[in-house]
Amino acid sequence: MKLTYVSSFIVAFITFQTQAASGYYVNPGSTAATWVTNNPMDARAPTIKSAVADVPTARWFTGTSQRTEHVRQAVIDFTTAAKNADKTPILVAYNIPGRDCAGGASPGGAEDAASYRTWIDAFVGGLSSRPAVVILEPDAIADIECLSAAKRSERVGLLKYAITAFKEKAPSAQVYVDAGNAHWKPAPMMATHLAQSGVADAKGFALNVSNFYSTSQTTAYGNQINAALTAAHGYTKSILIDTSRNGNGADPGDWCNPPGRKIGSTQTAISPGVLGVWVKVPGNSDGASSPHADCHGGPSAGTFGPDLAMKLINGK
Repeated sequence: MKLTYVSSFIVAFITFQTQAASGYYVNPGSTAATWVTNNPMDARAPTIKSAVADVPTARWFTGTSQRTEHVRQAVIDFTTAAKNADKTPILVAYNIPGRDCAGGASPGGAEDAASYRTWIDAFVGGLSSRPAVVILEPDAIADIECLSAAKRSERVGLLKYAITAFKEKAPSAQVYVDAGNAHWKPAPMMATHLAQSGVADAKGFALNVSNFYSTSQTTAYGNQINAALTAAHGYTKSILIDTSRNGNGADPGDWCNPPGRKIGSTQTAISPGVLGVWVKVPGNSDGASSPHADCHGGPSAGTFGPDLAMKLINGK
């Protein structure tokens, strides 16, 4: 009896420790925070600070901003700062070869498969045992049809490689494989792609990253994916929704800095198995141009625009 009591106490203590991190990490180096720091006299600064810069958002890691020789230390620094603040960091790995081949506004990625594996190994090595939420390769599955058959097979293999690396070498990371948005791919097709990419070994899948569809639309789509996964493979996965810019829902097809959108809820627990976080920083441009969309005069992809941020804050 005494051993049982002690064991129960230990389990309860570990559970408490695991849940002790009080929310998600506010990135002090986000593009919004940097703009506020550099423009303290701008009349928009207080509003952008409270509505965007002070809200936990993901930090994006790419082969351009964090090259292979730097990404490991960058991940260590970011996740260590979050741990010291008793917060959980949110990270995005965005460096798949042939990135954004469908939209064209954020092209790039690793030069080849071998380079990507080296980069993701460094990323995972930087995480080690520190807890984190990781969104893996936005759009990589949803736009896979723009690749040749050989490149599609390669991409699936690289996603599976990354998921396995996180599982084996960064076990405290909650990895969500990106699955596009509610109006991109039919749910059964997306479920097939996710299963082929190894989602069974991930925490779940991410939806609506850098998009605008409402939480209710996105949740319904995620449930359809899970129904398809259950029917074909006998499992369901957790869902992560990017709520950063979905306050007014989406205008289908208008995804590049569209007007009339609004920042979304900061509530994280949407429903059992459904998490809401801000992945895209409101105010970060979707791109300056795209062969498939009007970018509404936005600056280059990832560049923070205070006017873009204010339009999202005010819903205009």
